[in-house]
Amino acid sequence: MKLLTPLVMLALAATPVLAEPVNITPDMASVTVETDAGPAEISRIQDNDNVVTGEWAMTSRPCPNFCIQPMSPAEGVTTVGELEVIAALQDPDVLVIDSRVQADYRGGTIPGAIHIPYTEMADRLGEVGCEVDIDGFTCEDPKQVLLFCNGPWCGQSPTAIRRMIEAGFPADHIHYYRGGMQVWRMLGLSVLVPQN
Repeated sequence: MKLLTPLVMLALAATPVLAEPVNITPDMASVTVETDAGPAEISRIQDNDNVVTGEWAMTSRPCPNFCIQPMSPAEGVTTVGELEVIAALQDPDVLVIDSRVQADYRGGTIPGAIHIPYTEMADRLGEVGCEVDIDGFTCEDPKQVLLFCNGPWCGQSPTAIRRMIEAGFPADHIHYYRGGMQVWRMLGLSVLVPQN
């Protein structure tokens, strides 16, 4: 048996321990989605010691405005998780919509999401497959949409969803990512900071 010299032992002690891989699922390390700026990779932060900091780590914001939202914002709407968001981002027939106000959006969004603030959503149904008519919109064959906002305590996307339904958009074409940016960041998933 060969003994290690003190110099070899010191070199081994100084060698950094490699982090365990942080995949999205056991079989998926990352995905590439299209954005306005070109392809973007969604993966998880590979630092096993990473923690959520800043406003995303806050747990006790006053209600109102930061009241816990119901699992489903309206009857007929499907609530989804992160894997369904990733699948939607790769599906050309689904629009993933960041429904937060401009200031929140500028702080970082899910790569591949488009931005339509919740205050404008019911007036911009033409962008999601509805047709303008004399009374507002006719939504006979709209796109499938998935909306998100800041997280389980954020009412922006639930408000947008209810306004869309009131304006005639069918609830069964709407998906709601309740976890929003807070859970997306908590899981260490990629965030895109818009350049415009």
